[in-house]
Amino acid sequence: MQTKRQTALSISLVFAAMLAAAPLRAQQAQAAPDAAGSEIRVGNVMPYTGPLAAFATIGRAEAAYFDMINEHGGINGRKVKFVSVDDSSNPKTAMEQTRDLVEKQDVLLMFGSFGTPSNLAVRKYLNERKIPQLFVASGDEEWAHPRAFPWTMGWQPTFRAEGQIYANYIQAAYPSCKIAVLWQNDQFGRDLFRGLQEGLGDTAGMIVADLAFDASETAIQNQIGILKNSGADILVFDGAPAIAARAIRVAADLDWHPVFILDNASASIASALRPAGLQNSLGVISTSFLKDAGDAAWKNDPQIKAWDAFMDKYYPDGDKDDIYAVFGYAAADTLMQVLRQCGDDLSRDNIMRQAASLKDYQSPIALPGIVINTGPKDFRPIKQMRLVQFDGNAWQPIGDVIESAFTAVREDN
Repeated sequence: MQTKRQTALSISLVFAAMLAAAPLRAQQAQAAPDAAGSEIRVGNVMPYTGPLAAFATIGRAEAAYFDMINEHGGINGRKVKFVSVDDSSNPKTAMEQTRDLVEKQDVLLMFGSFGTPSNLAVRKYLNERKIPQLFVASGDEEWAHPRAFPWTMGWQPTFRAEGQIYANYIQAAYPSCKIAVLWQNDQFGRDLFRGLQEGLGDTAGMIVADLAFDASETAIQNQIGILKNSGADILVFDGAPAIAARAIRVAADLDWHPVFILDNASASIASALRPAGLQNSLGVISTSFLKDAGDAAWKNDPQIKAWDAFMDKYYPDGDKDDIYAVFGYAAADTLMQVLRQCGDDLSRDNIMRQAASLKDYQSPIALPGIVINTGPKDFRPIKQMRLVQFDGNAWQPIGDVIESAFTAVREDN
């Protein structure tokens, strides 16, 4: 029989053992998401509600893509758990949601979250905790600073380079025309407008009028009227798809038919051109780096046939004319390639190492000639685009793949 002293000693030893084990359990819990388990937990933040809800198609397509991958056995035998949540394009909400995904839902990485303000809001938090913030759904240049933010990487071409492409096109095709610009009053809008001005260089005087608008605005008639009265022959629109649709429709109602240049982010037939009226949208010019599934030129393309089958089975409620569904599919495919390269080493360090080791990767849904390349000092995966024009049914290419507008990777980034 134990004495009271022995019993007290035993309790003390058990209590001490519990205290010693607690930090170990905490360390194991903290390390768990960084280890190779049977499931790869991926976090994502999207504007499923709010003024930019049209872009939520990106998240829905990504979820459908991972459903397809899981049904076919996953990635290296592991299933992907894609946890996508809503922030209504509110940076404060994005921060709260990201914290929850990391600290409570144990995601291994953040992938494809939408928008410049929301991603800027969480960048410092994720980098301090060494959590990959991969393939941000924004064309801002802030996602390509591997020295300052080694855990953050963009995906799509930059807004600034897109503006430079439009400038080069205008100089070549319409050298004597006047330009009006209608741009969204945020970092997205300013970047593209800056690229346009930089690309025009000494001929920036071609811009005879520019007006800004807030993303929350619902009326655009006054601005279009002012720009029409400027005498401009070209209208460069830089903003969200809902307002793009209004701008195209209002210009037609005012019997103003400028050369209409539409930013890539709004070049969705489903979300912009169809609401504007396909006849009104005839001749609109934009840029692209992904195939248009509705283009008859791709009807026999094996990858587009695979895309059609994917949409029918995994995203039947989606619109095949919505370029954001193509965008989500292609971005998710890029992440799959990174995870496939990781093999059995799913540490966060290796995920970033593989993301920065993509060499001439050709996404199945990318336009010919558009390849993905990254490196330890190059966090800009896609650096090529093509000019396209809407023919009333689909986007048709103008000229060759363009990459001269993209600045060289700096050593001090």
